[in-house]
Amino acid sequence: MERTEIRVGTRGSTLARTQTGWVVDQFRARGHEVSVELVSTRGDVVTDVPIAGIRGGDGVFVRELERALLDGRIDAAVHSFKDLPTAVTPGLELACVPLRASPFDAFVGRSAPTIDQLPPGAVVGTSSVRRVMQLKALRPDLLVRSVRGNVDTRLRQLDDGVCDGLILAAAGLGRLGLESRITEVLRPDAFWPAVAQGALVVQIRSGDPRMAAVVGAIDDPASHAAVRAERACLAALAGGCLAPVGAWARFEESFLHLGACVLGPDGEGVATILSRAVGALAETPEDLGTRVAADLCRQGAEGLLALGRVAEARRREA
Repeated sequence: MERTEIRVGTRGSTLARTQTGWVVDQFRARGHEVSVELVSTRGDVVTDVPIAGIRGGDGVFVRELERALLDGRIDAAVHSFKDLPTAVTPGLELACVPLRASPFDAFVGRSAPTIDQLPPGAVVGTSSVRRVMQLKALRPDLLVRSVRGNVDTRLRQLDDGVCDGLILAAAGLGRLGLESRITEVLRPDAFWPAVAQGALVVQIRSGDPRMAAVVGAIDDPASHAAVRAERACLAALAGGCLAPVGAWARFEESFLHLGACVLGPDGEGVATILSRAVGALAETPEDLGTRVAADLCRQGAEGLLALGRVAEARRREA
């Protein structure tokens, strides 16, 4: 008898299970039988160093799930899209992007409600290179502390006084019902989100028409096009999901708009290169992303990323 149950894989964190639960509910509402398989990833196990410091840091939250897909242990994997490297794993397909939540970062303040209002020397918790660089550009007088773990763990550290504020993804807080903890939403041009932030993606095996039909039913074409443009920009810059690149694509009056920035060290400060473009009628999201990346490169983005890699290597050796 042909197996009809769909096995969906996810990481075990509360946020990952909540996100996957929403996807599973969509499948069940369409009459599918679904079971959930928890898969532990290297990024979940190694929590005592920043993500960029983990060997093979690009993709540390997805590789084990991808292996489970390739091995046939699961039929689909649900990821936070921003965790996926830009290179698609052979044999797998990024088949579905449901409606995107907020793409922006959020500040959760303890001693002040906004970053501007923090006193000099205040400590802000984050382990993201992109967030650290933008924070330094806004407030070079603040201190940064690496804070990892799930959302609840990081909020607990904030409440215990480990830091004066946290920078987290607004979407994650929203999905966990913790919107009330947000004291400031961080938006471009002052603060650019990670590529594909706020978006989920359902990954399946290539050449699986049954699963392609199942997941395609919950795809949101506008969200999918936006993250395709952002990821194409990142890929053209030869950056992985940990590169200090920010991007935000969205539709306005039926046209896809993409803005992106590259961050890098500039002496004691932070240098930022910014580009924006509007998609042409015959242009694909990938074309738009590549065009914005080319403009960033003309402005010196490749050199900036190279400087950033050198600075990060020195930080790891220190």
